[in-house]
Amino acid sequence: MLLLVFVGCFSAFSVYPLAAQDADAAPLTAPAAAEPRSFVPTRIADLALEVEPARPDAIPTQHFAARSAYRSFSMSPDGRHLVVEHVLDGKTSLRLLDAATQTAIKQFSLADSQRLDWFRWAGNDKLIMSVSTLGEFYDVPVRLNRLVVRNIVNDQTFMLEVQGRLLWGGDLIHVDDDGEYALVSVQRSLRSDPSVYRYELVPDGERERVVRPKGGVWNWYADDAGVVRLGTGWRNGRLRIYYREDSEGDFELVDQLRRNDDRARYWNVVQIVSGSDQGYVLEEDENGRIGVRLFDYSTGETLETYYQNEDWDVNELWLNRDGTPLAALYTDDRDQIEWFNPDMATLYRQLGDALGLEQLRIVSRSRNNERMLVWGGSEADPGALYMFSPQERRLDLIGNYRPELDFTQLARPVPVRYQARDGLAISAYLTLPRGVEPRRLPLIIMPHGGPFGVRDKLEYNDEVQLLANRGYAVLQPNFRGSGGYGESFFEAGRGQVGRAMQDDIDDAMDWAVGEGLADPDRVCVVGGSYGGFAALWAVMRNPERYACAASWAGVTDWDRLMSYDRRYLGREDAREFRGRIESEEFDLDQVSPVNHTANLNRPVLLAHGSRDRRVPVSQYNSFESASRDSPVRPVTLLIEGEGHSFSKAENEQQWYDALIAFLAQHNPPDPLAAADAHAESGQAIDQPVTP
Repeated sequence: MLLLVFVGCFSAFSVYPLAAQDADAAPLTAPAAAEPRSFVPTRIADLALEVEPARPDAIPTQHFAARSAYRSFSMSPDGRHLVVEHVLDGKTSLRLLDAATQTAIKQFSLADSQRLDWFRWAGNDKLIMSVSTLGEFYDVPVRLNRLVVRNIVNDQTFMLEVQGRLLWGGDLIHVDDDGEYALVSVQRSLRSDPSVYRYELVPDGERERVVRPKGGVWNWYADDAGVVRLGTGWRNGRLRIYYREDSEGDFELVDQLRRNDDRARYWNVVQIVSGSDQGYVLEEDENGRIGVRLFDYSTGETLETYYQNEDWDVNELWLNRDGTPLAALYTDDRDQIEWFNPDMATLYRQLGDALGLEQLRIVSRSRNNERMLVWGGSEADPGALYMFSPQERRLDLIGNYRPELDFTQLARPVPVRYQARDGLAISAYLTLPRGVEPRRLPLIIMPHGGPFGVRDKLEYNDEVQLLANRGYAVLQPNFRGSGGYGESFFEAGRGQVGRAMQDDIDDAMDWAVGEGLADPDRVCVVGGSYGGFAALWAVMRNPERYACAASWAGVTDWDRLMSYDRRYLGREDAREFRGRIESEEFDLDQVSPVNHTANLNRPVLLAHGSRDRRVPVSQYNSFESASRDSPVRPVTLLIEGEGHSFSKAENEQQWYDALIAFLAQHNPPDPLAAADAHAESGQAIDQPVTP
């Protein structure tokens, strides 16, 4: 399988960018990783677990929900300034800090109705932001966004204007190094394909169209010199790729990929390097192992292998400004980095030694490496942000990600492996409560969301740590269809929602019980989104197995969600998702919890946000209504104004309080813990929970 990707350049001042901050710095990503060569089911006796003499005190739920007021960070290319997103009481602002002293200089606030999607530097004196507000389009809730420029020197703020009442303010595809101009791909009308415009980044600056629309092309890409050289888009069931060598050439159709072609599924483009037709791609070898290959995209030939890990697939490639590889990222049980620059490898190792932490991220850095923002943490530590000055050998703490949480009281997850009933190898992560013998414990199985192409790994998780602190063992299975374990493992989930994917969750319980770890009478399933569906379906499909279930934003009616997704995701993406969910062998109604509420005889906590746009609140409403006459009526929690993920700490705490109180009644870790949970929540948990 070949993953064709035109070479791009890694951002000069972002080695490990936060999501959506640097629009042209996206790393090159690969398909799902191949399964590691060896598999041995885990035996608890072989883990050599140490039991501490005493359990830690109960950590307040507020400490898990509380966030630092500072969110995304980005450093100016010259390293003089730092911009941070600041959120307090639901209000968002951007704060400009002196990078040397971390003292505040200026602040720019958004309106209450506005949301900051991302921001990035344009030169050293300007910021480009994507700002959105909530709206509707043909009765479908959408975010209306615009690109806004803020000059940090003279405090001028202006919008990059678009024609008409477009929903989308444009796709930023290139920014001049000096911040003089930007290239934006934007429509002229709701029915047109996008053109590319050159915007002068000054108030009322000139707007010049530099590339006209091309039928079916939706994504345009520029090289590092600001020349648009590539366009891609779907038309008549094919991904069409148009390319030109320079600004004088015409765009030629160089390839057409069908939707079921692996290259179409994993096509990704990073910034193209000017003056070259060669670049690096992630490609399988004859043994199915994905590595970094040098590729000539003018001839379509692979020239040589640059890097390959013998045990794990490469899933990201980071490039220098000149297009040469900087680092490759692969994931075993946690993200790992293979640096190709010896100086960066030494620096990264020294930082890890200085902080004494397993996981590091260089969040942002100046162009000359004078200053770097570094995050350090682990699966048992939410982490902190530091300012590092390599020349001065100075490391200053900026702030903790969970400022109220005592991470020394947290539990450390461990990787485990078990075998599904059909022989498939399943990886999972086990977190045990501290100070408790790992025998016949109350168990929480926590399936992840998605469900396809995503996975759990060794990283910090608030909910896992909260449950472990309360005395529960927590098991996170990467069921079939999860990403990171190879194409065959990924495809094994096709058409298996509520069936073989659910078997993998049941088999996780069987492994834990068989190892003597879990008490078979005290197992509950807790999850969000797809994990919420899996939790509900667990107690409805196999009530004899589970004591209870708790669902946040879970799917309850697959057909209704598919209809919604046709509008929310678009026709092509919705068709692809439905193709993975459905099977000719069965109807989705057979695995939709809303259709089986008459059989609900186990306690359920049903929770949702009223403004969820991914799994709409109608999924909650339908199940709540259908289950009013069930043998056991669900405990309900509807949080007004909340979305699919928690945007406010008080909303997240409300979910945690309700979850702990619910579990204390229906799956108590011990009588004392149950009494403490009742007292902590102050809620009558045999009644519906109200905000």
